[in-house]
Amino acid sequence: MLIPNPVYSVLSITLLGCLVGLIAGLRMYLYSMADGMAIRVCNQTRKTEMIKPAYLAAITLVTTLLFNGGAIAAETREVTWDDLIPAEAEFDDVFTRLDEDTLFELSLVAGIRDRLEAGQEVDEETLANYRKRVKDLEDDGVDVDGLIGMRDEVAKERIAKTYLANEELDGKPVRIPGYLLPLEFDGDKVSEFLLVPYVGACIHTPPPPPNQIVHVKTEEAYTTDGGLYTPVWVNGLMKAEQVQSNLNFVDGASDIPSAYALEAISVEPYE
Repeated sequence: MLIPNPVYSVLSITLLGCLVGLIAGLRMYLYSMADGMAIRVCNQTRKTEMIKPAYLAAITLVTTLLFNGGAIAAETREVTWDDLIPAEAEFDDVFTRLDEDTLFELSLVAGIRDRLEAGQEVDEETLANYRKRVKDLEDDGVDVDGLIGMRDEVAKERIAKTYLANEELDGKPVRIPGYLLPLEFDGDKVSEFLLVPYVGACIHTPPPPPNQIVHVKTEEAYTTDGGLYTPVWVNGLMKAEQVQSNLNFVDGASDIPSAYALEAISVEPYE
C-alpha cells in the first residue's frame, strides 16, 4: 500500500517550489535572449524563432520530469515483515512436508544414529526402540536414510536463503513497524538500533533470520519513553545491505547479522 509520508511531502513541496522559481526565471531569460538576437540580427530572426520553441519544449520536459520525480519521492510504501522475504527465499524444503509427529520420530532416529556413528555406547533398550522407529517410519513411506542424509544440505540452504533481501525495496522510502534493540544510545535516547518484528527478539529468544532484521540509523536520536517493549514506526530509505551488528546483553554480547539497512528520517510510537 502506498501512503503519503508527511516528511517527504514537505521536503518535496519545498524543493519543487524552488525549482518552479528557478525554471520561471530561466524561461524569462531565454525569452529575452531570443528577442535580443532577433533585434540585433534581422537575417537570423527566423532561425531564432525556431530555436525558442525548442528551448521551451526542453524546459517543459525537465519541469514534467522534476514534478513526477517529486510525486514519486512523496509516496512511501508501508511494508510488513512478510514483504522483506523475497520470492527467491522459497525453496523445496522436504522437511516442511512432514507432519510434527514424523519430524519428532525422525529426529530421535537421527540422534541415535549420530551417537552410533560417533562410536558412543547405546544400551540395548534404546537400540530396540531405535530399530522399531526406523521400521515404523519406513512402513509409513518415509525415506529415513535419504532424509537424514540431506539434513546438512537443507540446513545450509535454509541459512543461505535467510540472507536474501527483497531487491524491490532497495533504495525505496518505506514505513515499517517493529521493536527496537539499541546499539548506540545515551540514556533513553537511541540513534542506532536493530528493528525486529516481535518483542524480546535476540534477548529472550534466538534472533530472527537476517532478512527479518533491519539495521537503523537515525538523523535525530529517538527517546524511548515506552522502553524496549513498545512498538514503533520507522520512516526512511531502505537499502538491501547486509550489516553485522554487535548487540550487548546483560550477560555478554553477540554479533547479529541483518539483511537490510535503513536511514531513518523519523521514528515515532506505534499507534
